[in-house]
Amino acid sequence: MQEFFDRPDPVPGRGEVLIRVDVAGVNPLDHLLRSGLVPGLDGGRPFPRVLGMEAAGTVLARGEDVDGLEVGDAVFGLALTGGGTYAETTVLSAPNAARIPAGLSATVAATLPVAGTTAVDLLDQLGLPAGATILVNGVGGGVGLAVARLAVGRKLRVIGTGSTAKRQHAEAIGVRFIDYTAEDVGAAARKLVPDGFDGIVDLVGGTSLRMVAPLARDPRTVIAVGDMSVPDLGGRFVERRLDRENLERSARLALDGLLAPVITAVHPLSDAPAALATVENGHTSGKVVIKVA
Repeated sequence: MQEFFDRPDPVPGRGEVLIRVDVAGVNPLDHLLRSGLVPGLDGGRPFPRVLGMEAAGTVLARGEDVDGLEVGDAVFGLALTGGGTYAETTVLSAPNAARIPAGLSATVAATLPVAGTTAVDLLDQLGLPAGATILVNGVGGGVGLAVARLAVGRKLRVIGTGSTAKRQHAEAIGVRFIDYTAEDVGAAARKLVPDGFDGIVDLVGGTSLRMVAPLARDPRTVIAVGDMSVPDLGGRFVERRLDRENLERSARLALDGLLAPVITAVHPLSDAPAALATVENGHTSGKVVIKVA
């Protein structure tokens, strides 16, 4: 069950900053946390708890041992200790937060801690040279479109799978789109890339992962984000870097237009349940955010 409730402003602990939340990003991870499937990422706090992992806002107070962030700074980052970001105020872990650079909006910054840094990590882990061909399985969501845009910027040839509703945003980036509702993905992919893909990014998991994994020339170049069973197929799970350096790098890429999120819905805080429901159904195109302030 989801409901709104009043709470006092959290008190930032050691290595944390209290922020006024301007914008919160909405992610599939949020409903997984609500379900209790990933308890290691919520600070071990009991229910009821505030949902949300990523946010952009303004520092209101600092705990002890906080370096590089000051009261009044515009920042973005991750609420890794369970404070939640669907709220007027929250605490961010200072090592997992960074200043928002001039010229970058809070709305864009709020999409970077999860989707933006994941896209950077995936492509860095693959390390493909210009001219290589990559398959993004599940290209239409926030992470998928971020991966595709970065890959195009690295001069990779990008093939992406998704439903019909995802085609427009993907093709606008330069993706060769395969509609899994209208054609056989395996046959279409083999026709486009007969010799196999140089890398595969899987954002779907399950039977879909098992269908696309054999399309890779080398199984070690199959990297999954959500399916921990990928090593059984010879592939790897994404290696995440959630530190300030990676946040700052993502922000620079966003400023340069190489990591431009496709924001398809902006909800007020009062509409947070609907925002999460949109992401939870798995058919969202691009990125959904909640405008709090």
